[in-house]
Amino acid sequence: MAADDGISSLQLPCVFSPKSRQYLAVCAQDGRLRIWNTDSKTLHQEYVPSAHLSATCTCISWGPCRTAKEGPQRKKRKSEAAQVEGKADLLAMGTAAGTVLIYSTVKGALHCTLDGGHSGGVNCVHWHPEDSLLYSGSDDTNIVEWDLQTGKTRSKWKADRAAVTSVCVSPDGKLLLSAGKIIKMWDLDTKEVYRKFTGHSTAVTTLCFATTRPPDSNGLYFLSGAAHDRLLSVWQVREDGKDKNSVVSFTLTDEPQHIDLVTSSSKEEAVRLAVVCKDGQLHLFEHFLNGPCKKPLSPSCTVQMSNTKESPMPIPLLAAALEAETRSVMLAYGNHLQPVMERVEVNTAERHVCLTRDIKTSLSVSMETTVSKVKTPIIGANSKVLVPGLPGHQAPVKSGSQGKGVEKRKKDTNTKEMSIAERLGEMDLTSVSSQKEAAKVEASLQTDNFAVLLVQGLESNDAEILNKVLQTRKEILIKTTVARLPLPSVLPLVEELTKRLQGHPVAAFQMLKWLKAILMHHTSYLASLPDLVTQLGVLYHMIESRVKMFHKLTKLHGKLHLIMTQVATSDSSNVLSDVDHTAKLVYEEESSDEDEASGDEALPDDESDHWEEEEEMEDKDEDGDPDRTEPKANGDEDMEHENESEEE
Repeated sequence: MAADDGISSLQLPCVFSPKSRQYLAVCAQDGRLRIWNTDSKTLHQEYVPSAHLSATCTCISWGPCRTAKEGPQRKKRKSEAAQVEGKADLLAMGTAAGTVLIYSTVKGALHCTLDGGHSGGVNCVHWHPEDSLLYSGSDDTNIVEWDLQTGKTRSKWKADRAAVTSVCVSPDGKLLLSAGKIIKMWDLDTKEVYRKFTGHSTAVTTLCFATTRPPDSNGLYFLSGAAHDRLLSVWQVREDGKDKNSVVSFTLTDEPQHIDLVTSSSKEEAVRLAVVCKDGQLHLFEHFLNGPCKKPLSPSCTVQMSNTKESPMPIPLLAAALEAETRSVMLAYGNHLQPVMERVEVNTAERHVCLTRDIKTSLSVSMETTVSKVKTPIIGANSKVLVPGLPGHQAPVKSGSQGKGVEKRKKDTNTKEMSIAERLGEMDLTSVSSQKEAAKVEASLQTDNFAVLLVQGLESNDAEILNKVLQTRKEILIKTTVARLPLPSVLPLVEELTKRLQGHPVAAFQMLKWLKAILMHHTSYLASLPDLVTQLGVLYHMIESRVKMFHKLTKLHGKLHLIMTQVATSDSSNVLSDVDHTAKLVYEEESSDEDEASGDEALPDDESDHWEEEEEMEDKDEDGDPDRTEPKANGDEDMEHENESEEE
């Protein structure tokens, strides 16, 4: 059966009924349960839980086919009885409030409500193959065994330290698999752990038995898939207990979202496996489980859907079910609100198959065959119509004085309404910024209209509207627009900003202003989401990858700054040491003769390099022997007289 994991609102439950594949149970974004008939491709039943908004459906599991009794019945033939026995009836739905709803497709109403067992949201439910028992795992780390005969809990035990995200009962009904981050195999008779399997780093979202052999023969295998993991692991329950590692792994393109398989009862029979990934692709596998395989196995065939436009866009696959014939597969694709069911013959000889479908035509065909129960209300003359929308946004409302207006609308079907592009052209957003003078006369674009335009652009995925709104540079306008944004549009806006942040840095800087405003105004709403990690995982990883080198760059910047400052200080010290000793200005007085005489007396002899030492020696001679100075003086006088006589 499918992987009944409800830990992420992105992975909305979508499960085919067992054996005949006659019904498809889907729980869409509005919290309603819709059961589609795969033969007529029409809506068979619709059920709205009383708390569908506060306690949304997180997981769905079809019960085993049984004979449903509806009051007094006549005695039927054997052929009719066989048809009734093969009909799927009960459907279990786990909710975020901790209750389990049992819905009957035969009655078309709620069969019973199982409550009082869990204190947290239910993540997974699985039926016992034989007895009227149901097992559920919850965020409160407990597993509850429900008795559908009494509608009460039969037993309850703690399964893990973390939340129980997946459970699965063995085909013989003796063993139970449960998983948070550790996979545990329980003996249902004693409620004790039979084996433990470790190997996943994230929460396990998928558990499914692949064989129907007893565990004593080393032939019991099961599959497991985890969140954000692109591998499906196959585990072998060995008799000697040496089963710590997985024996086989299947490679996928994304996290597994829906799994359907045909079990094998012997080694000679291969296991057929159909896996729908989160990216909307279908992978088909066929493998003989008879021991370990070292290399990961790639799919034997991959199926994708696309539309028939000139530039084809992928159509996401929601669920797949294997038929008795080897090449026949039942597919559900499109939107959860209006899925398209189709039985396809897949050529498994080709590794990759791309199917092109026109969803609009197929939707129109299915909608024509369905019976619409929606009635158009007749508005009276004195009634007042309240239009839903944002505060300050007034939609044009015509007066309700037309009791005949409804008939006129039916007749005048040829009247054409203006498209969003034509309305935008008339509004002329560019004139608001360019013609400031004309804005005083004409009505300018208000901030609440920006919020309306942003919601319309996100719903229609119109790049033109989004560009005109998101290219606004005024921070006050951005904050006001984000504050007026309705809560359901916050996550689509974050996803759009995440895509644009991966582009040019200039555009990313502009998108950061919007992201900052969203985190300032809507943090409380984002924190209340149970699947916040998966919703904002891409944004977190992108920011982390961009900021990964920031710490190292800051260290490098600091070291370079220290080196540059040291170089600058050393350069400045070298400049100070090289002082210029040349005089910048020389001042001379007018009486130059006296200055020269005084200057000659003061200056020492150029020829004597050691003039200071000679003066000291002369002073010592004068102090020590004064008599010697007199004859030298007399001798000098005699030499002067002789020179004078020679001159004469």
